[in-house]
Amino acid sequence: MAIILTFISLAAYYKPMKKKRLALMLFSIYHITISFLILSGCVSTTESILQKPDNKSIIAIGYDLNNPDGTFILPAVLHEISGITAVDSSSVACVQDENGIIFIYDLRKKTITLSVTFYGNGDYEGIARDNNAFYVLKSNGILYKISDLDRPVPPEEIRLKGIPNKNIEGLCFDIANNRLLIAPKDKADKDSKTDVKQGLYGFDLRTNELNKDPLMEFKLSAIKDFAALNEVFDKVEYNKKGEAKKPDISFSPSAIAVHPVTGKLFLISADDHMLFVFSFQGTIEYMVSIDPVIFNMPEGITFFENGDMLISNEGQNGNATLLRFKYKE
Repeated sequence: MAIILTFISLAAYYKPMKKKRLALMLFSIYHITISFLILSGCVSTTESILQKPDNKSIIAIGYDLNNPDGTFILPAVLHEISGITAVDSSSVACVQDENGIIFIYDLRKKTITLSVTFYGNGDYEGIARDNNAFYVLKSNGILYKISDLDRPVPPEEIRLKGIPNKNIEGLCFDIANNRLLIAPKDKADKDSKTDVKQGLYGFDLRTNELNKDPLMEFKLSAIKDFAALNEVFDKVEYNKKGEAKKPDISFSPSAIAVHPVTGKLFLISADDHMLFVFSFQGTIEYMVSIDPVIFNMPEGITFFENGDMLISNEGQNGNATLLRFKYKE
């Protein structure tokens, strides 16, 4: 305020002076004054327009992916954890690659509170839960429905006929439509000369039938274009003509979940170390490259009802982890 009053006084005093000379003099006085205040500590260089903007990624999806709010080191039996689904406000059900066992892990107690064997050894990649049962997905397209964890009853076996590839990892429950969502990892038309597409399929729990047509198709070219346009990667490579190359993204879904607040589809591609957000109209809404130091091998994702997100990581050469990220609306 004092600076402004000084300028007004000077302007009045030097009114007869030519406008150009007066403007130059005032401009010089302004910069000398500001420099003095900064050096004396009266004005911070981080204020106003010099202040860094808020983290856009937090605003976009509601999570600070670089700073988990909770990190849980999982026991050795979950070293190969491959899928998770929320059970209540503090527990998640987990499966791992090799054994047909459902593990209930309590985040408050930081321990497994229940383990139930439902089938023999196999390549189990995903788990989902509706109001009545658990569903476990084997990579070859077989679903196991476990209706009661308290009773050792053989599971119902459901064969997913109609999905054009059999390396399937993504599974979650879509409560709004009473269906399971299924995302193959491999591409059915990876040798296509036009555009490589990836399908998301729906299994109707009212009819126990798989929808013949995919609910949506992810186009690899559109994903790469979005990544380039939005500068998802810090490092950009250029060709000999000086043109920016499209990012090298394989897009191999390893885990999916529907956000309980926004209704958006969250998808993880562990091979790329990337997280994607889609609308159910097939629109890409967000994508981000996630830190491999934090996300060793992200193979599972789920949400608590309040929007808190959990991501599980296989152990590989270290410990398997479960990461919690509080939802920031």
